[in-house]
Amino acid sequence: MSPESPARRGLGRRSRIKQARDFFRVRQAGERAVKGCLIANWLRLPADSLSRLGVVVSKKVGNAVVRSRAKRLLRESYRQHQHEFTQPLDLVLVARNSIKEKDFAGVERDVLSTLRQAGLIK
Repeated sequence: MSPESPARRGLGRRSRIKQARDFFRVRQAGERAVKGCLIANWLRLPADSLSRLGVVVSKKVGNAVVRSRAKRLLRESYRQHQHEFTQPLDLVLVARNSIKEKDFAGVERDVLSTLRQAGLIK
């Protein structure tokens, strides 16, 4: 398997936003786009940095099962297309209530159209 094959593109520890101060920094200093079932907040990073993802799903979206499914769908949409970013960035995807009715294709479509509209992917 080559390093560029989709099976090798993971979402490791260094590729995730976990600390509250990082989420806050992206929210305060970054840009924002709303489309479909998600809100995207991002902060552009220097060229030598590594892109990172944070996912937020509030309890308003549903119970733990629904929230976990929403997080999985958003993470997988990002993972499959992370190589398409035009530059490194910290990206926070916030699920909206309408994500409950979407399948993977619908979530992926919303993620890609939001990122294209913002000029973040090729």
